Amino acid sequence: MTGVGALFRPQVPPEKLRECVTAAEEAGLDELWLFEDCFYQTGIGSAAFALAWTERLRVSVGVVPAPMRNVAMTAMEAATLLRTSGGRFTLGVGHGGQDWMAQAGVKPVSPLTFLREYLTALRALLHGENVTQDGRYVSLTGVRLEWPPADPPPILVGAMGPQSMRLSGELADGTIVGLPDPDLVASARKLVDEGRARAGRTDHHRLIVSVSAPTGPGSTDRLRAELAAFGAKMPEQYANGVTPESSVKLIRALVDAGADDVIVGTTADDPDPAGFIRYVAGELRPAVQ
Repeated sequence: MTGVGALFRPQVPPEKLRECVTAAEEAGLDELWLFEDCFYQTGIGSAAFALAWTERLRVSVGVVPAPMRNVAMTAMEAATLLRTSGGRFTLGVGHGGQDWMAQAGVKPVSPLTFLREYLTALRALLHGENVTQDGRYVSLTGVRLEWPPADPPPILVGAMGPQSMRLSGELADGTIVGLPDPDLVASARKLVDEGRARAGRTDHHRLIVSVSAPTGPGSTDRLRAELAAFGAKMPEQYANGVTPESSVKLIRALVDAGADDVIVGTTADDPDPAGFIRYVAGELRPAVQ
């Protein structure tokens, strides 16, 4: 069954998080997603609150910018959230926006090399291993978590370019892409599978696609303006406007193209983010599943 989750965008003030988390739990949403845009709010801190406020909801961060965090600290944070929540947490990591990483003084010369070293160390730490690694960017000496997760969690990677998608297929357990186009999703699945084949992996690799599907008055205009600001076009399924029907059509097309799960988001200026989460859980999710 296709997983349908809703996104709490970091552009929404942190004080609105509890209302949105409560709406997700009460509406029976599968998964609430958080992510980090510099320099808004932390995904890890927000996830900790969201997990503490709920009993059933799965909370996922997809993604945190890996260069901003020492890998040992990331492993400690993930292990803590997994153990205290009964395994309801999923972590995704990625390159981070390169301009933002430069602003923060942590931009690697080779983002791909950095991410390879980071993923290798992170997986080993979350499997409870004693890790010594002397890399170009990631160096650890005899580091082992004292409280590793009871069950090693899947590691997700946010990827955009072909090389990152292949690397995710090789080293991660799932890939998060922001490609609301069925043809691009099919290409992403192919690239991920190339990485899996290179590593000799036969396990299932989760492909998660993020898509905007706002609702309410002005939703079409809001989305068109937001996409235009990033030089992006409206998906063809929205040619006659963003409606529940056209949103379901787009989500189903993404699933048919190879998406296992879909993260549904709204625009940054949505006047009712909690209402949007209830809409995803109550209308879009049942229609898709």
